Amino acid sequence: MTDSGVGTRRLFSRRSFATGAAAAAVVPAVLGTIAAAPKDKPASSGGGEVRNLTLYMEKLPNGEMGYGLHPGQATIPGPLIELTEGDTMNIEVVNNLDVAASLHVHGLDYDTASDGTRMNDSVVQPGARRTYVWRTHAPSRRHDGTWEAGSAGYWHYHDHNVGTEHGTDGIRKGLYGPVVVRRKGDVLPDKTFTVVFNNMTINNRTAPDTPTFKAVRDERVEFLVITHGDFFHTFHVHGHRWTDNRTGIWQGPQDVSQVIDTRTTGPADSFGFQVIAGERVGAGAWMYHCHVQSHSDMGMSGVFVVTEADGTVPGDPHPM
Repeated sequence: MTDSGVGTRRLFSRRSFATGAAAAAVVPAVLGTIAAAPKDKPASSGGGEVRNLTLYMEKLPNGEMGYGLHPGQATIPGPLIELTEGDTMNIEVVNNLDVAASLHVHGLDYDTASDGTRMNDSVVQPGARRTYVWRTHAPSRRHDGTWEAGSAGYWHYHDHNVGTEHGTDGIRKGLYGPVVVRRKGDVLPDKTFTVVFNNMTINNRTAPDTPTFKAVRDERVEFLVITHGDFFHTFHVHGHRWTDNRTGIWQGPQDVSQVIDTRTTGPADSFGFQVIAGERVGAGAWMYHCHVQSHSDMGMSGVFVVTEADGTVPGDPHPM
């Protein structure tokens, strides 16, 4: 399933998001974003909003599996789930597979009943449904004077049961997806693209069937990179660079964070960053890939297409 390249567009303004106003629903291409709940939703114990979501686990062609927001619409990766620090998410998972499967999240707060493991008896049997509760929190000072970091970051979710009690087969077959937790006031991107290195594939595909991501020059684009499987990889995108911090955004001349265009990532790692499409390099077809040479040679590469405002790409006789 190749990304159409449209990515995840936001239909709410950065200003309204930063001030806590309700967000409109987002229309996904391959990825889906779970937008903020209306204002009349109850507040969570973390001071944010309580939101409700249903995820369906389903079979896909060629023996693959995926998560989806509606029956018959599962994708690899699953839908992007986005929260703000303080929010609580109640996720009802419907298992339309013929095997028991689950939902396990990284980086967020949850009780053992929402762990998504056999060990904690929190998997979903075929034909059944179960609600998992994810919580988030803002940074706070502990009683001993030290600080606890907040939940903001680039995270991910996946099965933890299919094949083995660690979900090895479920992950290999596509049961995984992205999570973003934002801090109030964070700059919002125009589009978010998810790249998952899963053994020797990107989003369970190899070139030339890997996702082609598309943006218009000067749009703010967010990449969310996740790694699964048994190997270490090195993510690289041509023509663009970012700051190696929580958001990928440089904070000014006093920011000592390293500016990079390549990052090594291992199994269960996740990170993200924002760039301005084509900044200082212009429109064009820009490669992204694993920079382990043998891995890219085996098909771990794709294209980030930056168009001009009229949809054209320099040097391309066939406008996008």
